[in-house]
Amino acid sequence: MRRLLAGLMLLAGVGAALFWLLTIPARVDEARFAGLVGSPARGARLFWAGGCASCHAAAGAKGYARLELGGGAALKTQFGSFQPPNISPDLHAGIGGWRLIDFANAMQKGVDPEGNHLYPAFPYTSYARMTPADIADLYAYLRTLPSVAAASPDHDLALPFNIRRGIGVWKLAFAGADRPEIDLPAAASPAARAGQYLVEGPGHCGQCHTPRGLGGIGGPDRSRWLGGAAALEGKGRVPNITPAKQGIGVWSEGEIAEYLETGFTPDYDSVGGAMVEVQKNMAMLTKADRAAIAAYLKVVPPVATAK
Repeated sequence: MRRLLAGLMLLAGVGAALFWLLTIPARVDEARFAGLVGSPARGARLFWAGGCASCHAAAGAKGYARLELGGGAALKTQFGSFQPPNISPDLHAGIGGWRLIDFANAMQKGVDPEGNHLYPAFPYTSYARMTPADIADLYAYLRTLPSVAAASPDHDLALPFNIRRGIGVWKLAFAGADRPEIDLPAAASPAARAGQYLVEGPGHCGQCHTPRGLGGIGGPDRSRWLGGAAALEGKGRVPNITPAKQGIGVWSEGEIAEYLETGFTPDYDSVGGAMVEVQKNMAMLTKADRAAIAAYLKVVPPVATAK
């Protein structure tokens, strides 16, 4: 019995050590960000493309209040409630004390300056596709925004999801790839390729519009990319936005771009649900950016039905 207990304790110790080693947070290559000085003017475009205000500004904020990033409404999911943090330039409650490299690690590796894993409710697996220059530009822009002193509340998550170190296991399985989500046709236009960067990177559209494996815990199912998915908050579905009949296949590129600018569909219906906030952000982009997104959405593989 003593030998059995000793063996079990040894196995438990080895398992704990292996878990700890495998879940050590990875960080970006600092050399890629060395010497970069971002442009706030360019960063504003990425701010709207990334929809930062939709999560990090107060719910229902309008006008200038959308630039006060003290934390928004909780995202309530099957795993618990995630609280969008304060990302204003406040030195204590926000990220005013972060260096560019700290910001890059959060954006692209999901790691905070203290070395803690960030939950993938923050779409760093998409932001991993952004260029270092764009990360630097966004960082520079955020530092020009109003400082908000309000502290962010903690997440309210059930076991085992409240064990933050366990996110390292999730990352081993589903994160780390900065390659494109899909391969575009060889004949895809420069606009479609520019749209791919916006949609798959800062826009992180696939985080909501693509179904996930393992009961919603896994990564996006690339075979059904943008084919529609259950809403993260458990109410309704996020639509199919591929060029299939069940998606937006009957929409022209111009109609998609018009929808992103005005919020009106080709049938003169108006944007609704969570897409209201997204469309507000898209309206802040340039005409060329919206056209690029539309071009990309017309060449992604059509998904005939949504699961």
